[in-house]
Amino acid sequence: MPVWLDIVVVGVILVLALLAVGGVIARRRQLAATEARFDANLAQVNRDLAAAHAEDRGWERGGLDAAARAAWAQARPGTEPGELTLVQIVDRPGTDDDKAVFRSTAGARLTLGRRGGEWVLDRLD
Repeated sequence: MPVWLDIVVVGVILVLALLAVGGVIARRRQLAATEARFDANLAQVNRDLAAAHAEDRGWERGGLDAAARAAWAQARPGTEPGELTLVQIVDRPGTDDDKAVFRSTAGARLTLGRRGGEWVLDRLD
């Protein structure tokens, strides 16, 4: 193989390698720049999905919120949860295995369970 062809092949390989490295660096910068917005959008989608699921199952949202505040007051008297956001619905067959999970701005996770058709405190962590 002639020397000039070796030089061309090595040059092409080097250019392709530089393009690949440059692409990796550019993609990492793009991901870092959009990560916070993506996480915020994903969290909003999850909240919307949980709320839609709750409404779709006929669970009255105001009743869920009131039960969550009552459960908080029962578990931690004299403290305020701040804003409680419904983040997950666990809807198993029947009603006694249903769960509603809230996250508070106080940094806690409140889980309600259904017993006899009423929402009661399952756990608070």
